[in-house]
Amino acid sequence: MADPQNPIPNPTSVLERDQFAAFSKMTPLPRVDIDQPKYDQSTYVGRAKHFLLVTNPLNVLATNTKLEQARQIVLKYRAGKEVTECRTIEDVWKAKYLYDSAFHPETGDKQIIIGRMSAQMPMNMLITGGMMAFYKSTGAVVFWQWMNQTFNAIVNYTNRSGTSPLSNSQLLTSYCLATGGALATALSLNRAVKNMNPLVGRMVPLVAVAAANCINIPCMRMQEIRNGVVLLDEKNAEVGVSKKAACVGISAVIVSRICMALPGMTLTPMLMNLLERRGFLAKYPKSNAPIQTLFCGFVLIFATPLGCAFFKQRAAIKVASLEPEVRDNIEKKRPELDTVWYNKGL
Repeated sequence: MADPQNPIPNPTSVLERDQFAAFSKMTPLPRVDIDQPKYDQSTYVGRAKHFLLVTNPLNVLATNTKLEQARQIVLKYRAGKEVTECRTIEDVWKAKYLYDSAFHPETGDKQIIIGRMSAQMPMNMLITGGMMAFYKSTGAVVFWQWMNQTFNAIVNYTNRSGTSPLSNSQLLTSYCLATGGALATALSLNRAVKNMNPLVGRMVPLVAVAAANCINIPCMRMQEIRNGVVLLDEKNAEVGVSKKAACVGISAVIVSRICMALPGMTLTPMLMNLLERRGFLAKYPKSNAPIQTLFCGFVLIFATPLGCAFFKQRAAIKVASLEPEVRDNIEKKRPELDTVWYNKGL
C-alpha cells in the first residue's frame, strides 16, 4: 500500500509515473536558490558540510546517464519548470550536488573524471600511499612524484577558475616546472635526512608535495594571473575582471591543498614509525604499503572536504582593495557596490 505521506513510493509503471506526475503538479516544489550552497557558507561548519557532499567519492561511480539526469533536473529547476523527477526539494539538492561534483561551476562542461573533486580521495589514497611507502628508493621517488604531479596538473586544470584555456606549450611548461620542482625537492631532502631519525625521512614526501603545490597551481592557472578572473555582483552579473583577485584565489587554493595533504602525510608517518618500533613491520613486511594506503584513504575522506572548507569557493573581495583601474571602473559604473565576488576554484 502507498504511504499517505508518500502516495507513490516507486513510480515504475507507466500508470504509476502518470499518477506521480499528477501528484507532483498538485504539490509544487518550493523555490530555493540552488546556485547558492545548501549550507551557510559564512561558517566553517557550513562549508565543511557543503564540501563533504561535493567531494563525496561515491559520486565518481555515477554513470553518464545519472549525471545527465542530474543536469536536466538542475536546468529545469533553474528555469522554473516543473521537475517531475523529484518528489521533494531534498531530491533537487541531491541532483544539484551530483551535478556540482562532475560539471564545472562556470562553464557547465563535464569534467575529466580523475580531475573531479569527488576523485580526490581515491586517487590521492593510492598516490599518497605510494609516496609514503616507497620514499627511500630514488626510482620510486621519481615515479610517485611524477604520478602525483601528473594527477595534480589534471586536477588544477580541471578546476581552474574562468574560461581562458591554456595553450599546449603553456600546459607542457607548467607541468614540467611542477614535476621538476617536486622531484628536486624530494631527492635533495632524501639525501639531507639520510642519517636522521626515520620519522624525519617519512616526512619528506609532505615537504615535496607542499613545494610542488606552490609551483603547480600557479603554473597551471597562469592565464588567470595574466588575464584576471571575472568579478560578479550579488546577482552574478559581471562587473569587471581582476588579476589581484586571481592571485588571492590561487593563494587560497594552495593553502587548502597543503592542508588537505597535511593530516594524511603527518599521521601516517607517525603510525608507521610506531609500528616499526614495535616490530610489526619486521614481522609483516608486506603490510607496509597496504596499511599506509588504506590509512591515507581513511584520513582523506575527512581531510579533503575539511581542507576545501578553509575558504569559500565563491570568494568575496572588497572593491577598495582591487587594482586602481578595476576599482575606478566599478565605482564609476556601480558606485553602490562595496564587495564583489569571484570563483576562486578548488
